[in-house]
Amino acid sequence: MSYVGRFAPSPTGPLHAGSLVAALASWLDARAHRGRWLVRLEDTDTPRCVPGADREILRQLDALGLAADAPPTWQSNRGDAYAAALQRLVDAGLAYPCGCSRREIDDALAAAGRKPPRHGERVYPGTCRPERGGLKGKPARAWRVIVGRDDAPVVIRWHDRRLGEQAQDVTHEVGDFVLKRADGPWAYQLAVVVDDAAQGITDVVRGEDLADNTPRQIHLQRLLGLPTPRYLHTPLVRDAHGDKLSKQTGAPPLDVTQPLAALRAASGVLGLGDPAPSATTVADWLAAAVAAWTERWLRAAV
Repeated sequence: MSYVGRFAPSPTGPLHAGSLVAALASWLDARAHRGRWLVRLEDTDTPRCVPGADREILRQLDALGLAADAPPTWQSNRGDAYAAALQRLVDAGLAYPCGCSRREIDDALAAAGRKPPRHGERVYPGTCRPERGGLKGKPARAWRVIVGRDDAPVVIRWHDRRLGEQAQDVTHEVGDFVLKRADGPWAYQLAVVVDDAAQGITDVVRGEDLADNTPRQIHLQRLLGLPTPRYLHTPLVRDAHGDKLSKQTGAPPLDVTQPLAALRAASGVLGLGDPAPSATTVADWLAAAVAAWTERWLRAAV
């Protein structure tokens, strides 16, 4: 099977040091496997997207020498494909409309003695499931996918190339999760599963903060009969307080006027050190970085 990887940023702002780590890792992995590397702009959450950020991200990648093997794609052009996938799930009795507000979900959880942690997952209690009477006259606020039952939970076990063996009881740790808001954007979980399959993605290399999304995506892949890629989740870049560097916490835009400095910093986070200290061009440095990645992640796995 030919390798196909991808980098899929959300255009909510320019790339920062943290997003470069994921971009570089996914590019290196594709090159080390002599495969293809694609760029997908995940812009379904249009209210959060910044006008022009997609073009800036593509400009930054170009300045860093991270060339894609095909023109970029935008998720905002893929609504019909997501709608078709949702309809398949609905027709199969695997997804249903939900009329619960966030307050109603919190009240139901509190009544069951399951108050969610402050920054933890709000596990949906299944209030609007068809076997519990459905919407009961309420307007639909969202579409949710069915994730097992209390007596037959969906437990996803998977292997991460860096983190090792992983497992999650999706039924009890996540619950029936949202696929689409009734009047809003498509959920990340559905869009990424549909697009990875459509683009033939064999390997997903992305930040460790997305690792807990993987079981949800594997669940959808199985329901839709789609292949499951291999996964590798990269280390995170953290700020002085130990928090993940992100656009939401004010991470500064990546300075690509000194591309070698930016690439060397990202390589250090990936545990490669500086594979070419004497390199003076981006092309030479990237060639050495591919060799270092091959030694660490391909030959070491043999």
